[in-house]
Amino acid sequence: MTAELPCEVEVKLGLDELDEPSVWRQHVAVRLGLDPERIPYVSVLKRSLDARHGMVRFRLRVRVSNDPPGETLGDPPPREVTGPRRVLIVGDGPAGLFAAYALARRGIPCRVVERGRPVQPRRHDLKALQRLGHVNPDSNYCFGEGGAGAYSDGKLYTRSVKRGNVRDVLEILVRHGAPPEILTDARPHIGSNRLPRVVTALREHLEAVGVAFAFESRVSDLLVTSGGSRRAVAGVVLAGGAELEADRVVVATGHSARDVHEILTRHGVRLEAKGFAIGLRIEHPQSLIDRIQYGALAGHPRLPPAAYSLAEQVNGRGVFTFCMCPGGFVVSAATEPDGLVVNGMSLSGRRFPRANAGLVVAVEADDLAGAGLSGPLGGVTLQRALERTAFVAGGGAQRAPATRVTDFLARRGSSTLPDTSYVPGLIAGDVGDVLDSATLRLADRLRQGIRGMGRRLRGFLTEEALLIAVETRTSSPVRVPRHPDLLESSDLAGLFPAGEGAGHAGGIVSAAVDGLRVGEAVARSL
Repeated sequence: MTAELPCEVEVKLGLDELDEPSVWRQHVAVRLGLDPERIPYVSVLKRSLDARHGMVRFRLRVRVSNDPPGETLGDPPPREVTGPRRVLIVGDGPAGLFAAYALARRGIPCRVVERGRPVQPRRHDLKALQRLGHVNPDSNYCFGEGGAGAYSDGKLYTRSVKRGNVRDVLEILVRHGAPPEILTDARPHIGSNRLPRVVTALREHLEAVGVAFAFESRVSDLLVTSGGSRRAVAGVVLAGGAELEADRVVVATGHSARDVHEILTRHGVRLEAKGFAIGLRIEHPQSLIDRIQYGALAGHPRLPPAAYSLAEQVNGRGVFTFCMCPGGFVVSAATEPDGLVVNGMSLSGRRFPRANAGLVVAVEADDLAGAGLSGPLGGVTLQRALERTAFVAGGGAQRAPATRVTDFLARRGSSTLPDTSYVPGLIAGDVGDVLDSATLRLADRLRQGIRGMGRRLRGFLTEEALLIAVETRTSSPVRVPRHPDLLESSDLAGLFPAGEGAGHAGGIVSAAVDGLRVGEAVARSL
């Protein structure tokens, strides 16, 4: 019995079959009970690599239909906006940028203010950070056009499919120059060399329809009115003293804008401590990860640099890898001159010789309270303490303390280190001392988790593996509460918390999805 069309079907392909449409159409025909010559239109919905159970193959989910695909990406497009700008968006990361996009779709004018520089000139600040250890507090890997994701790999995988239209976000990115493969890859990735161009194209499109952007414009305060039954936001004050009035203010400032949390607290906006994660960055030779994951097929020209995702439970808390970067490099992501933070990134080709990933321990609000770090900003206090300890242990100039994995498990520091991708340089030492310097001691949890990971991936625990301190900016440790439907602050009328910094997202795509939702909510409120 043949299948009724349209329908979806999944097929498995060998490494040399992916680029042969006639071969995988034959697989589709067998699954559907059709003659291959009579199969109408076939479009790929999802593509993934399956390296489980000692076999490596591709999995395709395809749609078979009598009609050609014929879709237009990213519709509806923004339209020309005119009139007074009653909406002000603070932050030009994915949440702020996509909130502006949603408003422009409705023809509602807005202004976006960003403390950092545009994404292309921002490269100079990153170069000074990497080469000279100089931290510009307003323009770095976390602050500037495109947000923390623009130069931190461009991973687009998200589990937040129930929070909004993920497909819409991906289509908008493709419409502005992202590779079409992100629409079908199971773990889509643009790369830090391509994403800045996409961000620029998206902003220029919005400027062309009338959206205003202002860079190097750090917000130092809110304008608030007290008339009526409820206090309301009336705009913002910039660091230079200029006042920008607005009826609605979207706060989309990312996970590292600690000064914004202080501004909100000053105006009576409630904050809540939320779970996040803290740990280290682990680095291996990419060739080693390829051998672990692909076995004898390592080096096959059809195989991408191998990735991994690992998780263990230790005393009721997760220990897991985060933001794994195949063929990438470790970078300094500090935002304060006396702190040290590391992160990872990859270019689109992922062809650098080392692989890295965050290796972190989940920290919940109960953990913070038990360590004497109560209050909504307890997580920020913990982050700062660890970042400053790591900075001192590295000797300044963004050099990072590092330890071989084998030495860390043996509870000792390292005297020598393997090669690294981290440009500012490493100092051999004991990262366990850095982790245990704060009131919440994390090193033992991390050791137990690493041992469990080593049992699952043979070869993972090796002298060639390197632990670099300290990874603290996995997500915001703070949430700004908002109405579940209106998405507006319950404490200050007209204020709309959005994205990662407000604790409502965790990554490029989820932040963009939240930005679209908030932009639509603002439009409804007007």
